[in-house]
Amino acid sequence: MFSFKSPRRRTARIAAVGALAAAVCVTVMAGSAGAIVNGSDSTESYPFMATIPESAPDQGLIDGNCGASLIDRQWVLTAAHCLKVEGIKLDGIVRVGSDHRKSGGTVRKIDRTFVHPGYVNGDNKAANKNDIALIRLERPVAQQPIKIAEQAGRPGTPTRLLGFGTTVDTDFKFPDRLQELNTRRGAESECAPGYADRTRLCTITTVPKAMACFGDSGGPQVQKGRDGRWELIGVTSGPGTPGVPCSQGPGLYTSAPAYAGWIDRTMKNNSARPAADKGSDLAETGTNDNTAAIAGVAAALIVAGGGTAVAVRRRNTRRAA
Repeated sequence: MFSFKSPRRRTARIAAVGALAAAVCVTVMAGSAGAIVNGSDSTESYPFMATIPESAPDQGLIDGNCGASLIDRQWVLTAAHCLKVEGIKLDGIVRVGSDHRKSGGTVRKIDRTFVHPGYVNGDNKAANKNDIALIRLERPVAQQPIKIAEQAGRPGTPTRLLGFGTTVDTDFKFPDRLQELNTRRGAESECAPGYADRTRLCTITTVPKAMACFGDSGGPQVQKGRDGRWELIGVTSGPGTPGVPCSQGPGLYTSAPAYAGWIDRTMKNNSARPAADKGSDLAETGTNDNTAAIAGVAAALIVAGGGTAVAVRRRNTRRAA
């Protein structure tokens, strides 16, 4: 974890992280959100919350993560940019149903990944498009999945964000305990022009200087359904306006209801791996995880308010990044 002892060293290290992100990533976007700044410890159990550990060992970076949501006992939903960009390797597992980042819940190997075919990274200039992906777990879990809402609430509807990302705008301080933040649906006009639309939800904090940040990417935005239970409406994608720290908001979330058709088709068409596919190392739409780590499927290091969307920690070694 970074520890800055002076403004000069802090600036230098932040610059080094930014330079590393540019070197490692093939594509970047403007500030994909990751962890929750000025959130609070979780106040209830969220059995659908999932964490995807990631690393970049060749660059001396370890202990990263994206978020995800359990939407079926064998499937989690996350952001495409957590899987699609080269440079950082997935650890090959998903932890489901824990309010602690590195313990508890149920751990399953990743069997296969499915990135939306229309995904386009904003390349640090615009919002990501179709920033959504599915992960099929090696076998089902016992935790209760979250239902995808039929539609996201109107602007002003109360929502909540969940994540294990950094709690500080310009540092990498990842909480052991799951963080939550109360927010509301924003109008499209409350995000930068061209950012929010039918498939991308503008999200406004109800707590001063707070929003998702580095490491929350792929995690859930939820709202209460008519039965009082949480329903999934959003997948953490990025900032709602370019060039501002995470805490300044707003946030941008891929609308889960808008992609319900693609999600259903993908899960139904791939509910069981074909026998012919079992012996191959690579699947056409994803990676078959027969090893400890998934090679070739990487999570994005994404510039967000001077940091990255995937929470990463520098290894205490001279193999500098």
